[in-house]
Amino acid sequence: MLYTTYCDSPVGRLLLAADDQALTGVWIQGQKYFPALPPDAVQNGEAPVLKQAAQWLDRYFAGRRPAISELPLAPAGSEFRQEVWKLLCEIPYGQVATYGDIAKKIAARRGKSTMSSQAVGGAVGHNPISVIIPCHRVVGTNGSLTGYAGGLQRKIQLLTLEGADMTRLFIPTKGTAL
Repeated sequence: MLYTTYCDSPVGRLLLAADDQALTGVWIQGQKYFPALPPDAVQNGEAPVLKQAAQWLDRYFAGRRPAISELPLAPAGSEFRQEVWKLLCEIPYGQVATYGDIAKKIAARRGKSTMSSQAVGGAVGHNPISVIIPCHRVVGTNGSLTGYAGGLQRKIQLLTLEGADMTRLFIPTKGTAL
């Protein structure tokens, strides 16, 4: 069974989804890749994890730095995407990593000499548990704030909330991931 609920946040209305055991999604309303929910999804569901997630998000937006490990997470995706999302969870609060950094880590784990940063970008962009799995902490190698499904202004808002050093980061003037 899929349970859903909405909660308001400083970055907009969030849709939360969970099964009986874990959080399966958090999306900012209107973001790229916003899901079409199955007709049997229970809206305003009573799944305990939805309440936990809403409380986690309240603490996060209050600047209290809740640990990602406090929540049972079950994002649906390929093995590669799962690997990328796990690495996102390792990026410390208030810090950023590059798509290239993540690609190098995956390559090393797989015993390969290289891994595509673009493939990593695709996985980051399709993260189904926004904010909690911190895809907003990933930037381009040159400091570009490209590629956030929730929009670059929200990415900036989240990084600013976390106290990230924004001095070397910038909004690109052109590109496909604006």
